[in-house]
Amino acid sequence: MSHKSGTVPLHEACKPKLIAQVDQKKGGVNTVVMTNYKCDKNEVTVPSANGSTVPLVDSARRDEELGDYDPFANRKLDHPTSDLDTLIHLLKGSLGSGILAMPMAFANAGLFFGLFCTFAIGLICTYCVHVLVKSAHALCRRNRVPALGYAEVAEAAFLAGPRAVRQWAKFAKAMINLFLVIDLLGCCCVYVLFVAENIKQVVDNYTEKDTHQDIKIYMAALLPLLILVNLIRNLKYLSPLSMIANILVATGMGITFYYLISEMPALDERPFIVDITKLPKFFGTAIFALEGIGVVMPLENNMKTPTHFIGCPGVLNTGMSVVVMLYATTGFLGYLRYGQDTMGSITLNLPQDEILGQSVKLMIAVAVFFTYALQFYVPMEIIWKSLKSLFVKRPNLSEYSIRISLVILTVIIAILVPDLEGFISLVGALCLSMLGLIFPAIIDLITFYEKPGLKWRLPKNIFLILFGFVGFVTGTYVSIQGIIEKSSSSS
Repeated sequence: MSHKSGTVPLHEACKPKLIAQVDQKKGGVNTVVMTNYKCDKNEVTVPSANGSTVPLVDSARRDEELGDYDPFANRKLDHPTSDLDTLIHLLKGSLGSGILAMPMAFANAGLFFGLFCTFAIGLICTYCVHVLVKSAHALCRRNRVPALGYAEVAEAAFLAGPRAVRQWAKFAKAMINLFLVIDLLGCCCVYVLFVAENIKQVVDNYTEKDTHQDIKIYMAALLPLLILVNLIRNLKYLSPLSMIANILVATGMGITFYYLISEMPALDERPFIVDITKLPKFFGTAIFALEGIGVVMPLENNMKTPTHFIGCPGVLNTGMSVVVMLYATTGFLGYLRYGQDTMGSITLNLPQDEILGQSVKLMIAVAVFFTYALQFYVPMEIIWKSLKSLFVKRPNLSEYSIRISLVILTVIIAILVPDLEGFISLVGALCLSMLGLIFPAIIDLITFYEKPGLKWRLPKNIFLILFGFVGFVTGTYVSIQGIIEKSSSSS
């Protein structure tokens, strides 16, 4: 193939550059190889917002057009991760603070129906990850690039899809990044409320009732500390905080399980299924806890043997099986232990008059406080990359100003919506149903729209889209309604 205007194909001369990708649950940024590339058919190059390019193609590639390009062989990684490393990272990225909310999710479904629904949602979420990764692999081969991030997969799929959807490629990429930002900043708001509630319980236990302060005071008091921590711009300096948070969470969860299995009531003391009108809240909370699709592409892109990520058993299936089992166990035991008294975080149900229970609340509060900084890092990176061209004269001052403003915004939102259960359900229903269910199904449908098997692929993806949309609408509505009702009653 001839090269015009000095343009050289990726596989011959393009040097990979690094692009930060989102680790949804923990807020880390994983670096993957991304390159400029073009279509080898019509040589049209379309630059994207982050400096990468996506080919504009006339039609979807047939398998025979893919040639012998192997995206996995062309990944140039300085420190590729092994299967075990990837499994550990997957568990770390998926086992977030949502596990503490699973007993509350079961309270909105019932003991055994909650168990069934948890496994069902876990299965669907895992399948959607498979769909996204397979689409990414196909698009990498078609476009002759070694790796793609989540938003880049959507953009490439739309550009290579039917003519009617190609004009929406930039919009699809922007929407994914938007939902990631909303989701991650929403999680930061949840963390502010979570830390404040746990600290308030401990402080109230040692002070007179007439001196007890409103939870909004605790959230406002956290603001200066949050600003100081989030002025750290280098992820390297946040790593020790992540290690401390992991140790505290592991210790706190161990003590929490001790309380859950002590004085266990009989199974028939809890309803096996509750009113169906509560299910939307279960959906929002469960998908908030279980959905880890933001961590998937960075992990797969950094693997030494990416073919081991999906398959049977595969790293993904193994990791998600462990995650779903842990979440189901925590939800089942927590709801069985505390029943309708179950609170938004299971740590809030631990005894207030015991040193061990108080220590758990403080440990988890400190861990979540540190996790805020890691979670905040990613949306700040996405926002700053899109805005930094506007602040050429004083970039450092501008970046710090934006950081401080966003931290203040999360605290203000948390103060205005002091409902931990409702907030968790809202974030899950609003953002993660889109990122974890609807977008992967749409990407799969567009990527393989000319492939054999459309007769089963179309109804399957329509089911996933409808399932996600119903959860999105009902979960968002019920969560907002509950937040409004609680705010009205408290005022």
